[in-house]
Amino acid sequence: MRFTEFPIVKEGLLLVIPLSILTIVLGFLLPVYITLLLILIDLFLVYFFRNPKRSIPDFEGSVVAPADGKVIHAGEYLEDRFLGGKTIKISIFMSIFNVHINRIPTSGRITDVFYKKGKFFSANFDKASLLNEHNALLMETENGKKVLFVQIAGLVARRIICWIKKGDAVVRGQRFGLICFGSRVDIFLPLETKIDVKIGQRVKGGETILGYLT
Repeated sequence: MRFTEFPIVKEGLLLVIPLSILTIVLGFLLPVYITLLLILIDLFLVYFFRNPKRSIPDFEGSVVAPADGKVIHAGEYLEDRFLGGKTIKISIFMSIFNVHINRIPTSGRITDVFYKKGKFFSANFDKASLLNEHNALLMETENGKKVLFVQIAGLVARRIICWIKKGDAVVRGQRFGLICFGSRVDIFLPLETKIDVKIGQRVKGGETILGYLT
């Protein structure tokens, strides 16, 4: 079984296992309330780093949500940093209670990856897109369409994790990374994309269809 298919992602296991061992070893020596607190923290980490399976749609041209969460923007946007023109931008805000695994929105090849350090404003603010620490992935679909998706750190999130690199061939719904503890993912699609999502809607990464490339 590949680590990306394990019920808890390996980054989570690196926290859960040591804390579990510490709790067991010191549990009989520490006050009860501290032991209970350690158990609660460990259980939260297991919950946060959960890695559920998803049913990936196989409809031609479909674009799936790259993350779980709530849609906070869906409409036209001038993306002049990487795409150099008008696009359709969809922003998904993830609370600490959402699954934080990020997934590839549609099949293609990663043509570039841009990582930038930055601030840690609350991820539901518009300025977070440009000012917060982020990792942008540019891809070209099998039909030559350019798609950009960006992992954005939030107020609590302090670590962006990405498992893919420039040149990788990827498929719709594939796990490609995560952002720790509350964050956001923006996706930029060609202007002619048929959108099938609205502001306020809750979506599931790899499963909810955001729209269709034409």
